[in-house]
Formats: sequence, structure tokens, C-alpha cells
Amino acid sequence: MKNTIISFTLFTVLLFGISICVAFTTEENDWQEKVSPAVLQQTMAGEKVAVIVFFSAQADLSAAEKLATKGEKAWYAYRELSKIAQQTQANVRQILKMTNAKFRPFYIINAIHTEVDASLLEQLAAQREVARIYPNSLIEQASVVQETSPTLRGGTPEWGITMIGADQVWEMGYRGQGVVIGGQDTGYEWEHSVLKKQYRGWQNGQADHNYNWHDAIREINNLHNDNDPNDPTNNPCGLNVGEPCDDQNHGTHTMGTMVGEDDENQIGVAPGARWVACRNMERGYGSPATYIECFEWFMAPTDLNNERPNPLLAPHVINNSWGCPTMEGCAPENYSLMEKVVEHLKLSGVVVVVSAGNNGTEGCNSIRNPAAIFEQSFTIGATAKNDTIARFSSRGVVTADGSNRLKPNVSAPGVSVRSAIRDGAFANFSGTSMAGPHVAGLVALVISANPALAGHVSLIEEIIESTAVPKTDEMDCGAVLGSSHPNAVYGFGRVNALAAVEKALQITVPSLEYTHRLYPVPFREIVNLELKNWSGRTTLRVFNALGQQVATDTWRIPGQGVNTFELNFSKLAAGLYFYELENGTNTQSGKFLKN
Repeated sequence: MKNTIISFTLFTVLLFGISICVAFTTEENDWQEKVSPAVLQQTMAGEKVAVIVFFSAQADLSAAEKLATKGEKAWYAYRELSKIAQQTQANVRQILKMTNAKFRPFYIINAIHTEVDASLLEQLAAQREVARIYPNSLIEQASVVQETSPTLRGGTPEWGITMIGADQVWEMGYRGQGVVIGGQDTGYEWEHSVLKKQYRGWQNGQADHNYNWHDAIREINNLHNDNDPNDPTNNPCGLNVGEPCDDQNHGTHTMGTMVGEDDENQIGVAPGARWVACRNMERGYGSPATYIECFEWFMAPTDLNNERPNPLLAPHVINNSWGCPTMEGCAPENYSLMEKVVEHLKLSGVVVVVSAGNNGTEGCNSIRNPAAIFEQSFTIGATAKNDTIARFSSRGVVTADGSNRLKPNVSAPGVSVRSAIRDGAFANFSGTSMAGPHVAGLVALVISANPALAGHVSLIEEIIESTAVPKTDEMDCGAVLGSSHPNAVYGFGRVNALAAVEKALQITVPSLEYTHRLYPVPFREIVNLELKNWSGRTTLRVFNALGQQVATDTWRIPGQGVNTFELNFSKLAAGLYFYELENGTNTQSGKFLKN
């Protein structure tokens, strides 16, 4: 579900013969233990239920972090994930084919999306390689808050662009060139004047949507209560369409904030970047399966027949201005599915930017839906024109999954943001949906300034966090004080594009598998710094979350090989710290947590 509060006055108002292997069981009802109670109950009542079949075997992609380039990470992740899926899904696929069931296999996690009745459910759950069968169902109707406000005049950079200093980055010559941004949303009006020239599928006056567009919407979402859920005319775009189309404005608006620009309008943070896209929501509603399908397509985009995947065409960053609430089928029992998806995409070298949600009026712990709640998501809150947090912006800490992790990561402009909508028009929308695209565009500016950073996701995120403008708030959320930094309202603060790019330009990305590490992390007093193949005068500088230097040390390392130094940080207060390692022209950075 899109994370937007819509606020606009439009120029034009318009507003995803072979025997079947024998099941191995020891007790007659063992298979039922693998099935979500909701699925079991519905099928026993005679219903057909959309489900996700999750397999026990899952790939280990931890080695991807040691690879030097985005391309290497992408190919490694795709190869390892595909191999596991091919090796373990054969029996279940054969059962589905023999029963004429429609299904879609996934590899980004080892899973299959299908529909089952009681008989088919038992056959699938009885397979030894199946770990769990989760629902992919939709439950209740949602509401969208709408207000009106004047549409701003174009011609100059929008307020959010100037607030974060993106226009100053443009003056340095960095506009996102060489970077590809992905968006998954309600679709996109690709021929809009501010989007067409930036679309990767538009080159030399010709359109080619292969590898640049995917539609995960093949049925009408039953939350709309349409008479015929399979009638494509119920959707303004139709179903499974072969070129980008937006069925509700939301996606077009978010993409405009990322890359939008024409002769009269400067609405995009990174107008020099190219974009690709996937439709994961049908008029604002998605499901775990449509979200996962788009995530998978971004890992290795395919042609329009969903064939010949190519990880080298994956975007550098994707924007996710949506959340998956209970009404769309996401619940604690299946959070792990999408969490593993986000983790795998990040390990493949793609930055996953996610809007925090619009439940801030409920106070603390209101960041509660996937994918914003996950550790590997780069979660974004929203700020207003006076550079304070938007009232609607969801707050941490995350309690929905019991993690108590601190979110959001950072915040960005998200109130009355002017951008593109369908039919060539423009409108002002408000929501964390509008904040996320500012940060996705910022990622493009950072990579444009230092292309060697591409694929080094954690490093890019650290650059953006460490250069954000610190912000505090009166709201305390559990043990996290609003006066601390980072906090559960702003995260590390409101993003600063100019500072982020300036820092990115100082970073030398290592070409070796690894050149340094800190362990153990987190720690209480003593931490070890291991340096691999560093030599000469090397300096470590440690900064607190406010950017103040709190410790430094220098060594003269005699030669290559591995050298380990014991560091005593007992005098530092508990919290999160950033560090820089400098050796001549080589500068690397990271962060650590002290308990």
C-alpha cells in the first residue's frame, strides 16, 4: 500500500506422463504443522487460497559482501539463488503442473506463489523440501486521506531539492549521470514530459521496454470490490501490460521526484539518472507476492516475456513508497519472507530505499509494516518546509517484529511535494512516499560523483547517515531519547546532498575482497582493528553521531599482510560511532556500535 497523504489541486484532476514424487511423512497430519492456520481453516471450509510455498533450503550470500564490484555481486547473488531454487523446487513444480495449477516460482527467496484447495495443499505440504506454506491473502478495505492545496508554479527547483542541497550538487556537475534508479509502485506514465528522456527504455527516438519494465499485476485486487476480478477493463491500464502505465498517479509522482525534469520543471533530485520500473500495486493495493515479484525482477531484469534475466541490468537503487499491512496479507508469521528478499537484493549491490509510513500521529512504534521495519531496508521519514518532522511521519522503534531496532535511518522532504502525475499534469502530494524518492535520488547523486561506490550499499548508506543534518525532538520512544542522535523520529537527521557528495568524493573504494574489519561488534571496551595489505602511515579517526571527533590513533605499518591493533574505547559512551581510516590517498569509512 502506498505511503502517501494526497494533497493537490490539479491542472487536470485525475487522479502485481511423469509420476509425482511420493510425500514422506511419519504421521498422517504432520503436513498440517507446516501450514498457516488461516490457510488450513479456509481450505477445510472448501475455499481456494492464494499461498506462498516456502522451501527449507535457502542460499547463503554472505560471500557477496567481499566482492569488489556491483556486477560481481549481482551475478554471484543471481547464480547462487537460482541454483538453490532449481535444485529444490522440482517436485512441487511437477505437482502443480499435473494439477493444472497456475504458479510463479521465485528465486530471490526459494518459494513459489500459487493457489490451493484442500487436496493440493496436503500434497504440497507433504513434500519433505517444503518448510512452510503462508497465506497471500487480502483482508479488509483501506482508506486514503485526501486534502487540497495549491499547485506550485514550475521553472525553478522544488523546495525539497533546495532544502537538501541537490541543486548545489548539480553545480558541481553531478546530476545522477551513469546511474539507474528503479521504482516499484502503481506504475508510471513513461511519456510524461519530465520522465520520457530519462527512461532507460527510450533511446534514439525508439522505445524498447524489454529489461526496463515489468508488470506484476495480472488480476484485479479484490479490495476494490469490482464485479469481475479478472476483467482488465476494471483497471485504467489493464493487466500485465507491455509498457509502463500508471493506474493511480502515485508511481508517476514518486519517479518525478527522483529524476523528473523538462524545460519548465525541475522536480527531480537526480535528473541525469535513468529509470526502470515495475508495477507492484493494483490501484494502490499489492500483496506479498506482487512485492516479491518486483524485488526479484530488479535483481535480474528480464525481457517482456519474463525470460533471459540479466543481473548486469539491475538498477543501483530502488524506491519503495509503499508498505505491506495486514490487509494486504503481511503479518508477523510471514515477515521473514520479505525480510530475506530485501537482504538478498542488498547483498546483490542494490540500495533498497523504503518509506517509513504515515502513522506518526499514533506516536512511537508506528513504523510497523514491511519493508520499512527491516534492518536491511534504508527507511525514510518525512520532513516539512520548516525543516521539522512531518506530523504524519511514522516513528520508531520497531516493535512489530519484536526487534526494537531503531528506525527510521534518515528523513527527507515529504510535505506538499510538487511532482508529476498522469495525463502530463502536476500535483502536490504529502507522505513518506514523497520523502523516500528524495533519498533514492540522493543515492544516484552519490554514485554519480564516485562511481566506484556502486554496489557498496552499506558504505553508501553510511555516507548519507553520517552527513545528515542532526535533528532532535521532544518525543522519547522507549530507551531512545528524542534528544539523542540518532533518534526514533528523524533517525540520523534530514539528509544533506551536498555534504554526502563531498564525503563520497573523499572515499577510495577498496578493490580487494576486504582491507579492514572491526571485531567483535558490538563491544563494551576493547575492539580489534584488523588491516589487510595496508602499509605506511595510517590514521584512524572516530566520530560520534553528531560528527564530532572523539578519538584518533596513528600507526606506521611496516609492510603488507595482516596487522591487528587492539583499541581501548572504554572512555566512550555507549552508542553508534562512525570512523575513517586514512592512508595517503586511500580513505575508507564505516560505523560500529559500543554497548
